[in-house]
Amino acid sequence: METQRSFVMLKPGVLQRRIVGDIISRFEKKGLNLVGIKILTIPPALACAHYAEHSNKDFFQHLVSYITSGPVVAMVFEGEFAVPIIRKICGPTRVDEAPPGTIRGDFSMHTAQNIVHASDSLESAEKEVNLFFKPEEIFSWTDGNSMWF
Repeated sequence: METQRSFVMLKPGVLQRRIVGDIISRFEKKGLNLVGIKILTIPPALACAHYAEHSNKDFFQHLVSYITSGPVVAMVFEGEFAVPIIRKICGPTRVDEAPPGTIRGDFSMHTAQNIVHASDSLESAEKEVNLFFKPEEIFSWTDGNSMWF
């Protein structure tokens, strides 16, 4: 069993549409532990650092503008194989490829206004968790029901 931590960000449209609980419950129902959560408005410098790998792409400025346009919900989940499991729950980034039953397939209409970000690798997860959370803001805990997941 490989316990991992992964970063998830619910983008501004999620708060506006009041579907935060609907999305968080999908990760919890899978058996992942929510070990860090906060609402924040991302400053442009943090947004640029978060999306640095896309800085030379033509959609970079839109990414930065969108996630700085309103509050986001930043989270850290922990569990067995958390990174790939969370990616599957979110579905493909392109909404036209996201099947029903995934977060993007059920809630997103436009790829440019994608409602969720999830780490795509262990390396990205570590970087993103450290960008958005201090160590003392993460609380690992033991789920007494873990044997049922």
